[in-house]
Amino acid sequence: RTQKMSFLRNFFLYKCLLALTFWNHVSLSVEDELFTSNNFPEDGSNQKIKSLPLLYMKSYQSKANRGWVVIQNTTESLSLSEITNVNAKKLVALLSNFRQGSRLKNLTLTNVSVDWNVLMEIFQTVWRSSIEYFNISSVTQLSDIRRYDFDYSGTSMKALTMKKIQLTDLYFTQDDLYRIFADMNIADMTIADSEMIHMLCPSSKSPFRYLNFLKNDLTDFLFQNCDNLLQLETLILQKNKFESLRKVSFMTSRMKSLKYLDMSNNLLRHDGADVQCQWAESLSELDLSSNQLVDAVFECLPVNVKKLSLQNNQISNVPRGMVELKSLEELNLASNRLADLPGCSGFTSLQFLNIEMNSILTPSADFFRSCPRVRELQAGHNPFKCSCELQAFIGLERQSGGKLFGWPAAYVCEYPQGLRGTELKDFHLSQLACNTMLLLVTALLLTLVLVAAVAFLCIYLDVPWYVRMTWQWTQTKRRAWHNPPGDQEPVLQFHAFISYSERDSPWVKNELIPNLEKGEGCVQLCQHERNFIPGKSIVENIINCIEKSYKSIFVLSPNFVQSEWCHYELYFAHHKLFSENSNSLILILLEPIPPYLIPARYHKLKALMAKRTYLEWPKERSKRALFWANLRAAISINLPKADENCYEETG
Repeated sequence: RTQKMSFLRNFFLYKCLLALTFWNHVSLSVEDELFTSNNFPEDGSNQKIKSLPLLYMKSYQSKANRGWVVIQNTTESLSLSEITNVNAKKLVALLSNFRQGSRLKNLTLTNVSVDWNVLMEIFQTVWRSSIEYFNISSVTQLSDIRRYDFDYSGTSMKALTMKKIQLTDLYFTQDDLYRIFADMNIADMTIADSEMIHMLCPSSKSPFRYLNFLKNDLTDFLFQNCDNLLQLETLILQKNKFESLRKVSFMTSRMKSLKYLDMSNNLLRHDGADVQCQWAESLSELDLSSNQLVDAVFECLPVNVKKLSLQNNQISNVPRGMVELKSLEELNLASNRLADLPGCSGFTSLQFLNIEMNSILTPSADFFRSCPRVRELQAGHNPFKCSCELQAFIGLERQSGGKLFGWPAAYVCEYPQGLRGTELKDFHLSQLACNTMLLLVTALLLTLVLVAAVAFLCIYLDVPWYVRMTWQWTQTKRRAWHNPPGDQEPVLQFHAFISYSERDSPWVKNELIPNLEKGEGCVQLCQHERNFIPGKSIVENIINCIEKSYKSIFVLSPNFVQSEWCHYELYFAHHKLFSENSNSLILILLEPIPPYLIPARYHKLKALMAKRTYLEWPKERSKRALFWANLRAAISINLPKADENCYEETG
């Protein structure tokens, strides 16, 4: 086994040495044949070059005064640069040796500076050679354009690519230039970045399947009424000067095999004219991005299109019912002015939708329900307004199972300012904050509870009564302020105002009044039966008596707490106590009052009895003298009017 492995290794090394020897021999032959000055017979009969395999060589500047540079050289490809009128004849002679059957398939010429006739000779030679793919770029100083009888027969050519063709001849017949290229019998042709303003319709049924006229100056007149492009499948007219979408549709109407059309980066408009658009029925992919199209574009679209790009236009709405694109599977509406996701009423087969970079604040949450076949939605990079309306859309990501492309990085809050930059996945609001019905029900319940609580407190604390009393007091005060100055009596006229229940009047008349007014010292008391002014309301009389009295004496008993008027008098006296910051209340407990007998609205009475000292009427007669002495001391004050009355009585 060891001897066998050694034999195989030696055999492999031997083959490698033979291959290297052959490579060096052939490479020297290629250099000799390409750049030796005597190897290009004028009749082009050198059979050695025809069969010579071309191998890879680095860029090499010819030292044989040929002028061109070999960029790349392989068995099937040859790239040459710096072609001029001086070395063009030698180039034609070289290419003439690669007749059909040769291994050379790809030829690239760059930096070509020749006149029209020389260029046509190069083309004609290529057409008769084994070359299938011919690329020529950076052609300058192309002049002296005239009619050339080009022979298209017997060619191996499949595709021609021409880029950056510069014409220096300003006066020539257009047909002499464009007819050469329009009638070429190849499948693919590209003429790009060449300021081409027109292209003729082929003279006969053309084999063109692919035409690329990228970045030229073509207009709406291209291929109008052209019936000879029946096999054309792909047409690229990107970056030209087309303006009418309707004329573009007419251009395609006679291209029975057209499948792909690129009209991006033009000046296309459609104003919704009455004239209907006529597209090729076979057209399945249409690119109308970067134009000036508005909502009316949906009136002028091919009905059988499957993939449609309307990116970077001025579309603000997708009108419903304007057109039905039942075959549409992919729709690109990115970089427009849409404010919401479009529905799928006219796009029943839609599977992919791109609506990025629009003006969508709160996208509709029912999109996937109206578009059940959509597998991917690109809606990122919109100025989302993070509010309750957006909550339902955020929930779509969980329900859709990954149908939102770019989630979550491309979905970020733009408004309000405080949430800018927050990803939608991190934005949350409570159900109560976003459910209007629930919020209303909760607010209603809280309002009812609050109203019930307030009503209970009002009833428990007798708030309506206090409100009514406050109103009476303010009205009395207002009338007093509006009375003439002469009508206003002195502020203090009585030592005390007596408030008592009618059931306790015998004690007041038989005990209280006689002992204070007829005893030692002169005390003037205000009693409702003798001092209330006829014609005024009871409340107004109570207020006047309290204000004209130095003190207010309240005779407390179970009868007192059951009297409504006693409550009024206590309220106004208590109000004076706080408004004037005076110590004007004197409480006399005639009979003990059990706490359960005091109504809830008498909370002020409870507070007064708890905080203030009151005089209790003694049952024993021996203690009554001290009672009257204490009461007189509490109301002791000099009243001018009361003193005069005392003098009159004593006199």
